[in-house]
Amino acid sequence: MSIEDDVALLERVPTLRLLGTDALRMLAIGSEQRNVPRDDVLFSQGDEADAGFVVQRGALRVDDGAGAETVARPGMLIGELALIVAMRRPSTATALEHSSVIRISRSLFQRVLESDPAAAVRLREEFINRTSRLASDILTAGTKLSS
Repeated sequence: MSIEDDVALLERVPTLRLLGTDALRMLAIGSEQRNVPRDDVLFSQGDEADAGFVVQRGALRVDDGAGAETVARPGMLIGELALIVAMRRPSTATALEHSSVIRISRSLFQRVLESDPAAAVRLREEFINRTSRLASDILTAGTKLSS
């Protein structure tokens, strides 16, 4: 894929879209593509998480080992939080078919945010909004359970 194709794919990811085209171009240039054959594991629960992955082609099952499972398809970001903070993988990602992903390292992501403060502010605002919605949902659920 060309850089322009990668930028177009990254623009499909809601979180990354907030960064703007210039920042996405930097991510596309600095990231790496990985192929993941069918049934291969991209990462395992408990692994050190130092990058996020955007699915280019194929599909990956993301399973937390406790019954929560999702299928990541093209244009989806796996491991979003690993772009921001050092952590261990809370889940395992396995290719359901031959797949390819764009690997965005935390260090690259942080360099992009440092070079574009406006993009960093937009991303921070999105995380604040998500956290507020989640807190509200938890309070609502707690109220319903207490009734």
